[in-house]
Amino acid sequence: MTTVTTIEDALLTRRSCRAFLPTPVPRSQVEQLLALAARSASNSNSQPWQVHVLTGAAKRALAEDLLCAYETGHRAAEFEYQPCADEWPEPFRSRRRRFGDSLYGDTLGIAADDVAGRAGHHRRNYDFFGAPVGIILTVSRGPLQGALVDAGLFLQALMLAARGSGLHTCAQASLIDFHPVLRRHVSVPDDHVIVCGVALGHADGSHRLSTLQTSREPVSSFATFYSEATHHVESG
Repeated sequence: MTTVTTIEDALLTRRSCRAFLPTPVPRSQVEQLLALAARSASNSNSQPWQVHVLTGAAKRALAEDLLCAYETGHRAAEFEYQPCADEWPEPFRSRRRRFGDSLYGDTLGIAADDVAGRAGHHRRNYDFFGAPVGIILTVSRGPLQGALVDAGLFLQALMLAARGSGLHTCAQASLIDFHPVLRRHVSVPDDHVIVCGVALGHADGSHRLSTLQTSREPVSSFATFYSEATHHVESG
């Protein structure tokens, strides 16, 4: 197990791990990571998140139900919240396509028209990619829009804390397609929505997916710097 010692190292080595070893992660270590993640900022210190941690038989039972629902096409009729647009506009559509080509084609060797092959990989989501720890993150419906921002802060902190202890993670939006199944296995309050799942454990460095590297846009493409006062004049 390799630990990282700086925030920069954690950011540079964090990735969405899609192949884990079955090596158990002690409950005390998970609790420590969650305590660190709970230091995240939240609106007015509202801390609107709840976390459900599944291991052992509990995780296996959930995975079996999720896989059954996936294979029989029993996706939820409606989302608890809308995670993405029905149609991805540019430049997001192209970025998503490049990621898919890199994952399925370049790394896994699955052709674009191999529907069964792609489905075979996708189903691994529902066993948390073999991770020994499965996490379900929820937030309150009350301050939902702000709570989703807070959930993102908590999630990023959890992933960086995991890297700090030599572990890897994968955030999994795919699980919310089956939120009724999740609710049968974990006690999610009625006033909470399920944000995503998280796989947590030791990465399988021998798996071909460990070579997958995703690119990032340069700072110049998304940041605008201002050093002089500017005045915008409304037209009309």
